[in-house]
Amino acid sequence: MYRKGEVSYQPLPLPDRVQLDEGASQAAAESFLSYMKKRHSVRDYSTRPVPEAVIAACIAAAGTAPSGANHQPWHFVAIADPAMKARIREGAEEEERAFYQGGASDEWLAALEPIGTGVAKPHLTDAPWLIVVFAQRYGVTQDGSRYKNYYVPESVGIATGLLIAAIHHAGLVCLEHTPNPMKFLGPLCGRPEHEKPVMILPVGYPAESATVPAVAKRKKPLGEIMSVFRP
Repeated sequence: MYRKGEVSYQPLPLPDRVQLDEGASQAAAESFLSYMKKRHSVRDYSTRPVPEAVIAACIAAAGTAPSGANHQPWHFVAIADPAMKARIREGAEEEERAFYQGGASDEWLAALEPIGTGVAKPHLTDAPWLIVVFAQRYGVTQDGSRYKNYYVPESVGIATGLLIAAIHHAGLVCLEHTPNPMKFLGPLCGRPEHEKPVMILPVGYPAESATVPAVAKRKKPLGEIMSVFRP
């Protein structure tokens, strides 16, 4: 992270080497692919509790993400308090109501129809944990002076991806809810004005009756998402 006065480059020998030989590397990649295909965005949650230590480890994994100039422009707020979760659900449903009653275009609503979303957000109170992801527009040093953060959306996006993968690796499920604008989240979570909420992740175990939209299993084939230029 940025610290005032630290402006020199000091190389450190690569501290960890986890490289594999070619065969083992492909096997590991394919095993990870197979495991990640089992990740699902879930809206139906069990009330079964999840230890705080598990959530902390997932967030710590997210904190290992690369970032612009290593400024780490993110903050994660983990919420288990029922009253806070209820307030977040109330605010989210208020904004969703406005969205579905005229704030969204017909094209957007048609795109969402196969997903089965709506105004009601019971997952925001059913899930044992909510993790609110904040992006820091700029940083503040210990003496209160500002400094610029770089590639904030990209950095926070990478960290959030690692968080989602860590949650899956812990045997849990989550749902990616993107607040817009949910300005009340900053004061509610005790965060400063220069931090913007970008995502809420309900986290927990899936309910016994949990379902996912059939369309969510449709993924673009590799040929549509990958181009290769060989020598």
